[in-house]
Amino acid sequence: MDVIALHQAGLPIAVATLGTATTPEHTELLFRAAPDVVFCFDGDRAGRAAAWKALESALPRLRDGRQAYFLFLPDGEDPDSLVRKEGKAGFERRIKEAMPLSDYFFNELSRDVDMASLDGRARLAERARPLIAKLPDGAFRDLMAQELEKRSGARAMLQADPAAHRAVQRPMAVQRSLVRSAISLLLTQPGMADRVEKPYRFLRLDKPGVELLAELLDLARARPGINPAMLVEHFAERPEYPALQKLMAATVVGEAEAQAAEFFDALRRMEEESVRQRRDALTAKSREGALDSAEKAELRELLAARVAPPTAPA
Repeated sequence: MDVIALHQAGLPIAVATLGTATTPEHTELLFRAAPDVVFCFDGDRAGRAAAWKALESALPRLRDGRQAYFLFLPDGEDPDSLVRKEGKAGFERRIKEAMPLSDYFFNELSRDVDMASLDGRARLAERARPLIAKLPDGAFRDLMAQELEKRSGARAMLQADPAAHRAVQRPMAVQRSLVRSAISLLLTQPGMADRVEKPYRFLRLDKPGVELLAELLDLARARPGINPAMLVEHFAERPEYPALQKLMAATVVGEAEAQAAEFFDALRRMEEESVRQRRDALTAKSREGALDSAEKAELRELLAARVAPPTAPA
């Protein structure tokens, strides 16, 4: 009802979890839809506990360019009641005044710490170090480490978080096919569809998901600028939806150019595999003496042909 009230007030920018906790998968989906995410919670103890869980879920997803904020509502208020009292403008003002994640992070960790004492500053450093280590390498991680040193006087001495590393690497291990890999990468950068020439030569490949990949490409081409969340939402009423949600949330984060190179390499390998499939099928049929003249000509071409790349990335 909070989400509905905000939409009715002219703020169609809210979503809510089906449950009490924000998960890393939720956070990744949010950041794929928008680079700035405001987490809104009640100001009571339960709300602050839920907010801290959201912060922990967000940390591994905060690569450069993404920002998280925290908005705590007055006692006894929720988004529904507050937007009715203050209107759209009032709620937008609260959003603009939301606390940046960095401020919330250090405020919470310092809440019961005597920052005037050496022991208190050491406690802050010990609490903050493993959490900052969960951040992806980048400017934000460096600045958080600098802020910790400024507040505590202790150097961050960060090491890569093994759990975060496993969380990033695991999705690649479960990509069991070229088709699955190509779909995952396309969901990361739908704009790559514009650089895939039609007709899609990989469509000859007899593998699950090929038709879905072609449909995703067509949809992305037809709607320039579509973001990953909107692309997946197109399939909300279809059986493919849960699998696409998982692929979108699990896609490995990396440099855009590297992802594009991997995507087009997957398409190229799919085309090569489709040629091998067709060639092997015609070869087996020829052993039975069942080829017609057109199939014989096709087999000769396949035996001599090399598959060209789907397109040259710009």
